[in-house]
Amino acid sequence: MTHSAPLTATPAVPSAAAVAATANANAATANANAAAAATADAAATADAAATADAAAASPGTAAPDRYLVVGNPIAHSRSPEIHAAFAAQTGQHIRYERRLIDTEPADAFEAAMRHFFLEEGGKGANVTLPFKEAAFRLADVRSPRAGVAGAANTLSFVDGQIMADNTDGAGLVNDIQLRLGVSLAGLRVTVLGAGGAARGLMLPLLQAGVSQLVVANRTVARAQQLADDVNACLAALPLGATGAGVPACRIEAVALADAPVADVLINATSAGLHGDGPALNPALFAGCRLAYDCIYAKDPTPFLQQAAAAGVPQHSDGLGMLVGQAAESFRIWRGVMPDMAPVLAMLQGHAPG
Repeated sequence: MTHSAPLTATPAVPSAAAVAATANANAATANANAAAAATADAAATADAAATADAAAASPGTAAPDRYLVVGNPIAHSRSPEIHAAFAAQTGQHIRYERRLIDTEPADAFEAAMRHFFLEEGGKGANVTLPFKEAAFRLADVRSPRAGVAGAANTLSFVDGQIMADNTDGAGLVNDIQLRLGVSLAGLRVTVLGAGGAARGLMLPLLQAGVSQLVVANRTVARAQQLADDVNACLAALPLGATGAGVPACRIEAVALADAPVADVLINATSAGLHGDGPALNPALFAGCRLAYDCIYAKDPTPFLQQAAAAGVPQHSDGLGMLVGQAAESFRIWRGVMPDMAPVLAMLQGHAPG
């Protein structure tokens, strides 16, 4: 998907109240001054969202472009603070909010998103569980990343069309290469898990030039299905859609017990999300240079604890991936790539427990 130009906010039309206030100002200066004072008092005590609304409603001030993060549940999402930091850093005038969407009826997600884009003037949305596949189906245009993943975490509304992308894998690759300083080109990579999270990593890893990409799963049939699906999608993509022409390798599937030696080991399962997780064979970490867990938490996950015990020299949780995928969404919407480092540092100061 090539639509990455910044979206420009439309100047707000003065409300009826504002027009009336202007008329009153012409007729009675004292009343206008009183109204202005009241407005200033309200702005001083309002929260950030209400302040943004007040600014948007002021004549001559452009309304902020509106964005959402949607899911169920959604109260835990860090996305609003991340995008607020990106906007402040880059001087972008946006309003970004959480929104809970019901899982029933079946068309609740589609109805909510169409209303947001068509009736509320929304410009874009991040999508989290359980709606990523529904977001993919909703779109009029899908990026190669979304097509390979079969899911979307980023929606944009451009020229009357809903555009879908998947920035999860880009967030992972950017975090590994830019923050951790590990170039993936020519490396052997094994991804643990064969669910939606793993699927979203495939194309960006291939774009990074890995020499071997293996999906290892306890149920090998599921890993094989993922590999077959993604390889078929890759074969159908136009030349160049995977980055530098043809990928350096095809995706292989193996049982977890048969995982080959890898330079980089990525946990894309939910194991360890609640502080638990199955013990892995220490041989899995043999020769590994980097262990990366897509989960993020205050304390090291069981996967990272096992990697450290096995002597893996470098390991990281997925907080940087979270910031990276958000930064890529922001770039798609606003046409500017924010600096991830200060935002990651901000989040590391109060990671969830």
